[in-house]
Amino acid sequence: MAKTIAVVNQKGGVGKSTTCVNLVASLAAMGKRVLLCDFDPQANATSGLGVDKTTVTPNVYDVLIANAPCAKAIVKTPYGDVLPANKALAGATVEMIGMDHREYLLKKSLSTVSREYDFIFIDCPPSLELLTLNALCASNSILVPVQCEYYALEGLSDLLSTIRIVKRSLNPSLSLEGVILTMFDGRTNLSIQVAEEVKRHFPGQVYATVIPRNVRLSEAPSHGKPVLSYDPWSRGTEAYKALAQELMEQNHSV
Repeated sequence: MAKTIAVVNQKGGVGKSTTCVNLVASLAAMGKRVLLCDFDPQANATSGLGVDKTTVTPNVYDVLIANAPCAKAIVKTPYGDVLPANKALAGATVEMIGMDHREYLLKKSLSTVSREYDFIFIDCPPSLELLTLNALCASNSILVPVQCEYYALEGLSDLLSTIRIVKRSLNPSLSLEGVILTMFDGRTNLSIQVAEEVKRHFPGQVYATVIPRNVRLSEAPSHGKPVLSYDPWSRGTEAYKALAQELMEQNHSV
């Protein structure tokens, strides 16, 4: 049975999709069976693994709304498997409102393939609405990327409040997997100060590995590749391989 991890932060541009794509690729390279569920209508994680988000069908929208079999929608890539998304997912929230057990639709779908994988990562949209709620109900734990910039902690209290509500009423086993510091620039006082502040807010829950600002990391998605494949020797590659190793040590039983 896979461990399912939602990668979530209601702020956009913090590195959620980048983290999903590169963690999946790093874990797959370590021999783990990994699935990336792209649950963001922007579908950046889909294209980041080299899948054409404009033409891929069936996709996660068809699985949720049209009862397409989850296994049929999964695309195998050289970097790990992906349950792809496209912009149709943006309308799913409205269609889901009238459906029975609407908070558990994703959980129900992923349960049909969970035994095939060691890890399932869910790339969440940058908002706290029904899609994100589905991801939280489908997951064992959450990973929170936090960018080392001003206002980094803004909105995190809302996210943590939502997680407490979900834990209390919908998914009692949900836990915090950890917090990842992204876009870190060790040359600036701001990055260092933000890192210290995040560690103060989340004692013992911040990964030792920090993800640096890295040109290769930014370029890789435009080539439809994880940085691991785009530039195996870049600082971004080293960071995500180290993060994957840290995650594995944390989940040694998986």
